Amino acid sequence: MKFQDIAKGDLAILGLPLDHNSSYMMGPALAPMRMREALHCGSANLTSENGYDIGAEPRWKDLGDLTFSSAEASIGEIEAAASDIINRGAKLLSIGGDHSVSGPLIRAHTKVYPGLNILHFDAHSDLYDEMEGNRDSHACPFARAMETGQVKRLVQVGIRTLNQHQKEQAERFGVEIIAMKDWTPDTTLNFDGPLYLSIDLDVLDPAFAPGVSHHEPGGMSVRDLLNSLHKLDADLIGADIVELNPHRDLVGMTAMVAAKLTKEVSAKLLG
Repeated sequence: MKFQDIAKGDLAILGLPLDHNSSYMMGPALAPMRMREALHCGSANLTSENGYDIGAEPRWKDLGDLTFSSAEASIGEIEAAASDIINRGAKLLSIGGDHSVSGPLIRAHTKVYPGLNILHFDAHSDLYDEMEGNRDSHACPFARAMETGQVKRLVQVGIRTLNQHQKEQAERFGVEIIAMKDWTPDTTLNFDGPLYLSIDLDVLDPAFAPGVSHHEPGGMSVRDLLNSLHKLDADLIGADIVELNPHRDLVGMTAMVAAKLTKEVSAKLLG
């Protein structure tokens, strides 16, 4: 895929139809298509809650889906595509796929943004060293990111499945975890320097987002997550929204949540 139309100041939307690194069930590869259908379905408009109309924004450019030459090459191809886009001076919002896509996305950003911070919303810390022999599993991207030594700070919010191995990994890498049981609406997230945002839809309670592979009760409401994003005061330079699984969705409601987040995160990145 070539990105000649992307210029400095643009926000590129790139679909990543990948799910072969999922440990439980397939489905997130279908997410980019479902997210776009929800975004443009006509039941809502393209204006974010702060009044930003991304549909009227010429800098908002949907590049379609990245095509992979093979499953084995996909991780490297994601990193190369992300590097191409951000080296042009654009920001990148990636949609869809399982969470394994965050590893190469973050690596690409660390090469352009020294002292990168990461804000990660998820039910799971995704810090496994490996999962079922796969170091590129969707359970491992933040271990891969921290191993680069190029991430200044990783803050994880909404975690409610931390086992002993991942606790040890968090201590090893100096990860700051705000468990869901400790999170409150008054929790403030402050960052000094460039910030990359990663949203796994299962940070939300399954009542609000049933269309995910791993249902983990006790999560955020959609309003909780939106309010956290709205009050975030940081130099946001890139983001991904992952783990929508249409196979488990009910009447497209999780796809609509993902589309809503796409609008709100786009507005933050363009603002």
